[in-house]
Amino acid sequence: MEISSTSKMLAGVILVTIPTIEYGGAFLLGILWSSATGYVDNALRDDLFRAGHAHAGIVVLLSLICQFLADAAFLPGWVIWIGRLGAPCAAILMPLGFFLSASCPRYTTPT
Repeated sequence: MEISSTSKMLAGVILVTIPTIEYGGAFLLGILWSSATGYVDNALRDDLFRAGHAHAGIVVLLSLICQFLADAAFLPGWVIWIGRLGAPCAAILMPLGFFLSASCPRYTTPT
């Protein structure tokens, strides 16, 4: 199987996002270790931010797999582009829901 230039380009862009997700997770871990910021006082925010980073990391890795599976699929062009771009967009939009539902430190339930 030959890897297309489109898959290589999109995989490169997706690989660039992995350090940003890792940096966000390391930032959250640093906040948890230094409980001076008051971040750990809001359990909802702590849980949703952790879940957002975890989901982002998993879906980004799955979107890398989708790039190579799109090369092997025999589908019309527009369907392959939905597959190529759907998973990376989900890696942005799904965690965004976690982050925005607890954006204010005073919230005790998701919005």
